[in-house]
Amino acid sequence: MGSFKIEGGYALKGEITPQGAKNEALQILCAVLITSEKITIENVPDIRDVNKLILILKNLGVKVEKISKGTYSFQSDDINLNYLESDQFKEEGSGIRGSIMIVGPLLARFGKGYIPTPGGDKIGRRRLDTHFDGFIKLGATFKFNKSERFYGVEAPNGLKGTYMLLNEASVTGTANIVLAAVLAEGETTIYNAACEPYLQQLCKMLVSMGANIKGIGSNLLTIVGVKSLGGCTHRILPDMIEIGSWVGLAAMTKSELIIKDVSWGNLGQIPNTFKKLGITIEKRGDDMFIPAHVNGYAIESFIDGSFMTISDAPWPGFTPDLLSIMLTIATQARGEVLIHQKMFESRLFFTDKLIDMGAKIILCDPHRANVMGHDFKSSLKATTMTSPDIRAGISLLIAALSANGTSTIHNIEQIDRGYENIDDRLRSIGAKIERIN
Repeated sequence: MGSFKIEGGYALKGEITPQGAKNEALQILCAVLITSEKITIENVPDIRDVNKLILILKNLGVKVEKISKGTYSFQSDDINLNYLESDQFKEEGSGIRGSIMIVGPLLARFGKGYIPTPGGDKIGRRRLDTHFDGFIKLGATFKFNKSERFYGVEAPNGLKGTYMLLNEASVTGTANIVLAAVLAEGETTIYNAACEPYLQQLCKMLVSMGANIKGIGSNLLTIVGVKSLGGCTHRILPDMIEIGSWVGLAAMTKSELIIKDVSWGNLGQIPNTFKKLGITIEKRGDDMFIPAHVNGYAIESFIDGSFMTISDAPWPGFTPDLLSIMLTIATQARGEVLIHQKMFESRLFFTDKLIDMGAKIILCDPHRANVMGHDFKSSLKATTMTSPDIRAGISLLIAALSANGTSTIHNIEQIDRGYENIDDRLRSIGAKIERIN
């Protein structure tokens, strides 16, 4: 298990280019299974979760070639379906939650798909019902081996288009169903579909391959199935969660940063939500400039004078993946804010580590935390802590970089799952951070 040793309390300065989006990459990589033709994907992030998924694809028989940094070609013309029922797959597939999205394209193309109970962050219950309800509505038969925690769907006679109303606007659930429906016979209508930019990217990629999808960007998708799909070249968007992480880092450490090529049109509520905490964000072309907040930042209030509440919501609402960071930077804001994490009941449990560092936080219940900011009149204290998940991990790293003294963060493999070479990139803008294996 690796650790970071961080000497905090220093202002940073420089330019950062965000990596390719983790959540988009996991969908796009699974989509290569939908065709036998070659697909080239650009801006693939070099992170643990993505690399694990590429390994699974290789073991499935996908021909993978690394063309250059971040650019790969994939060809799924000789798939080994026996791998899906092997002990090796049960171990490798359970290590990454994104593996669930191989089921849709395999079901559509080969009539069956299997997956062990996926791994990922321990942030609360993350049900798979939406995925499998969608497959069943398309005509698949569901199987579940309770003793081995192994899921399966089969449709030996093919899938049939249908109307479905999703019980939740699940991003991965919608992606999986779309990947199955593009080769189903007839028309499929998906209502209450997720419409995040990464799901839009998947749909646009499939359309470039020959799929017939209408309503992209809305919560009502109409898909007319086709016989087969061709190859394409696709570029992954910059990671909006990493962009938000850099904004939080700049504010918390009173640093001046330029975040390059952020794709402003795909950031949704992220800039406006940071502004609610008093953080200044300037648009410079497609770059984002964060000035040094030498006088701190003040949390806004609602127009009736009540204190601010920041909560997550399906797109175009604020992404739940950034709430941990919002909570952390609020600990040094001027004012008070209620952080309401609606989706996951364990994501706020890392607040005990911030409290140990001196933060004023009341954890009201598993979903809500009240944060009273220090206004930089009292800095956080350096400490030793363990990263419980990706987003809590980066939040604790930001807290450590702002704290006076030397902190240690263990279990940094969690951070590496979502952030590419984070220590090297932090050192490039002046951070004092050391990786210890």
